[in-house]
Amino acid sequence: MTVKGTYFQNDAEKPLVYGDVEISNVKRQRLRGEELKEGVLCEPVIIGFCGTDNELMRMGSEGLMTPKFPEGQNRLINGHEGIVWVPSENRFAIVLIRGGDSYDPTRYTEDETYFEYGCDKADGLFADKQYFNPDMLLPIPDGYVHDGKLDLEFAKRMVFPDPFACMLFQLERMEDLGSAHNFRVAMKKYKCEEAKAREIAKEETFARTVIFGLGTTGMFIGDLIKKAHPEAKILFVARSDVDSPKVSFALKQANAEYLQNNFATEEECAKAIIEKMGGRATLFIGVSGNAVESRIAFEHKVLGCNGVYNSFSLGPKITFDTMPFGFENHLILGSINFRQDHMEKAIEMLAQSNYNEIVALIDRDEFAKDPIDAYKNKIYNKQAPMKTAVIWNKKYINC
Repeated sequence: MTVKGTYFQNDAEKPLVYGDVEISNVKRQRLRGEELKEGVLCEPVIIGFCGTDNELMRMGSEGLMTPKFPEGQNRLINGHEGIVWVPSENRFAIVLIRGGDSYDPTRYTEDETYFEYGCDKADGLFADKQYFNPDMLLPIPDGYVHDGKLDLEFAKRMVFPDPFACMLFQLERMEDLGSAHNFRVAMKKYKCEEAKAREIAKEETFARTVIFGLGTTGMFIGDLIKKAHPEAKILFVARSDVDSPKVSFALKQANAEYLQNNFATEEECAKAIIEKMGGRATLFIGVSGNAVESRIAFEHKVLGCNGVYNSFSLGPKITFDTMPFGFENHLILGSINFRQDHMEKAIEMLAQSNYNEIVALIDRDEFAKDPIDAYKNKIYNKQAPMKTAVIWNKKYINC
């Protein structure tokens, strides 16, 4: 079937193209042990743009996209955030992006495989129609469809379940690992049994949290940490102006503090972070996409003894001196996944949120006319809104 859509390809001049693209119904499985199922034909309704899309466009311009293409194809239809209409079931759905031959998509191993709609080995949402595994079409909450159409503000919130689910997984990982990392210290310090010590250690992991970088992922994890651990002290560090709408919104969501990184040196920045926090960090989360984050944490000693470092940036290398690293007993974790239960919880939480306020819309015709220009000058430039989405099919939206 031929449809209109956008797709990535290996091309130095045109890594992203809008036009006719052939889609096919490939059998896929949600988890190991489940049967391969043909996809259900869906119509994408609203789609969000993710930083991953921008990274994939860069990869295409450098000829690096081949491992990401679906089998037998030389292109990838992108898009992994949004809502689709399922004509055969007369309902709206949110696509669970990650699946494959694995028991747990957050822990796939060497003999297991995975795919991600719109990101890796499977075509995504940026097309007039697309096939998706029927088990991966998650229902939306009741109350947001009127006269067969989605409420616009609800639809805008639903471009976030994918990254929000990622952050729910990050919270889970930090709680699990932070508790395991330090509970024996808590047993001695508070003279308590193991179960109690694990709870104390989990809470203390977030005592002084530095989030280095302030995109949507940084904002989400700050929000989630504060909801789960109200006593946590959270500091966002980023380059944005203190009075920018992005910073104001993030600080309100997470009840956090902010430090603008406009320092002449990394050393000055690190010193200011420690002063602002009242001590070295118990937890350092890197979401800036820049290698400076690990240098601030390790070389300049922002991360304290027994501290946890969560690397959520794609691209930069983490470096550390093994001598202080070992003696200060740091723990580094890195994983960028989520499970279906994370996605379902994200949908539920986002439906009640005000994250629609940070979503701006770009007209489909404007985007389709020159998608590369739209990416560079509207969606991902320094003046861009925190999140951009496109209404792909207006007949399903109450505008």
